[in-house]
Amino acid sequence: MSVSSLKVGRGVIIGFKRAMAKVSPFKFLQEVRAEAQKVTWPTRKETTVTTIMVFVMVFVASIFFLLADQLMRIAVSYLLGINT
Repeated sequence: MSVSSLKVGRGVIIGFKRAMAKVSPFKFLQEVRAEAQKVTWPTRKETTVTTIMVFVMVFVASIFFLLADQLMRIAVSYLLGINT
């Protein structure tokens, strides 16, 4: 099937590319603004609490991986008979 035999239209695949719908920049910006108004934005307090929780989880994960790494180092050293 050749590329020229395919119909050109909205959402129809042309070769390996999709046909793009033609939208004016003004219409596009109106739609973006309308969608942005639908979003429920977090409050400053929610953002602060979430940020603090991310830092706490990073700290907990780093301690966990430090301990896991040290335990594996000790086990491998013991199995191989390496004294450090």
